[in-house]
Amino acid sequence: MPIDRDKALNAEPAVREIAWTTRDVLLYHLSLGAGAGATGPEPHLTYERGLTVLPTFAVVAGSGISAGEAAPPGFHLPGIDIDLRAVLHAGQGLQVHRPLPASGTATLRSRVAEVQDKGKAALIVLETTATAPGGEPLWTGTTRIWARGEGGFGQGAGQEEPLATPPDRPADTVLTTATTPQQALWYRLNGDLNPLHADPEFARAAGFERPILHGLASYGLVCKAVVDGLLDGDVTRLTGLTVRFAGPVVPGETLVTSVWREGPGRDGTERLLLHTGCADRDGAPVLTHATATVRA
Repeated sequence: MPIDRDKALNAEPAVREIAWTTRDVLLYHLSLGAGAGATGPEPHLTYERGLTVLPTFAVVAGSGISAGEAAPPGFHLPGIDIDLRAVLHAGQGLQVHRPLPASGTATLRSRVAEVQDKGKAALIVLETTATAPGGEPLWTGTTRIWARGEGGFGQGAGQEEPLATPPDRPADTVLTTATTPQQALWYRLNGDLNPLHADPEFARAAGFERPILHGLASYGLVCKAVVDGLLDGDVTRLTGLTVRFAGPVVPGETLVTSVWREGPGRDGTERLLLHTGCADRDGAPVLTHATATVRA
C-alpha cells in the first residue's frame, strides 16, 4: 500500500501507558553483557539493591514479551503499511530528561514526525515522548526507519539535518566491546522479536547470510562502553545519545568505538563525537555520525 504522507503526519499521537520492573532492567543490562567482563559482577547494573539504569533502557521500557509471543508481521502506522522485510532501522536518538527509575510507569506518546521520499526508499522519522505519572518529562526518543522499495510517493523530499562528523585528528579514546554469539538471542527478550535476529531463513530472505544483532543492541553496547570507559560507571552523567546505523553486526564480532571530546559547554555538558566499527571486518562502519551528551 502506498505511503500517505499527509495522513501519517496529521494523525493523532498514539498514547499508551507502560510499566517496567527491576527484572526488566536487569534483563536489559544482562543482554548487553553486564557482569560478564573483566571488571567483575557490576552490582550497580546486575543487582536489585542499589540498581541504576542505563539511559538507553528507555528504548525498550514497556516492551517486555511473554514466552511464545509471535513477532509482528509488518510495520503498521496511520498512512504507512509496509512489509517488515522492507524495514531497516536507520538511526536512533535519545534525550533523557532525568535519571530513569529502576521500576515505574509512564505515559508514552508516539507520532510520525517526518516522512521523506528518497526515490527507491522512504525515510520515516518517529518521535516518542515519555512522561512520569506527575507529568514530569522522562525521555524523548527519535527513530529513523529506512523502508526499502517504499519511495516514489512524491512527497516530502525534505532536507537532511546536519550530520555530526569527527574532527580530522586521532581519537581521544578508543573503547573496545566484544559481543557474544548468543547476544541477539538475549537482546530479543527485551521485546524486539523481529525474526531477522533469530531465524536463519528469514535473515537470508532479507539479504543477510545469518541472523544479525539488533541495531539497538549495538546502540546499548556503545552506551555502556561510554559509561564504563569515560564516566566512571555513572549512568546519570549520560543524558543523550544519537547515532546512524551504518552496517550490521554478526553476534560474536567485536565493536571498536572511537571518541572525540569537544570539551564542556556553558551549560555544564560535554558533547562526544563517536564512530563505531567492526574489528572483525577491517573496521567496517557500524554506528556513524554519532554524538553523546554527558554531564561534565
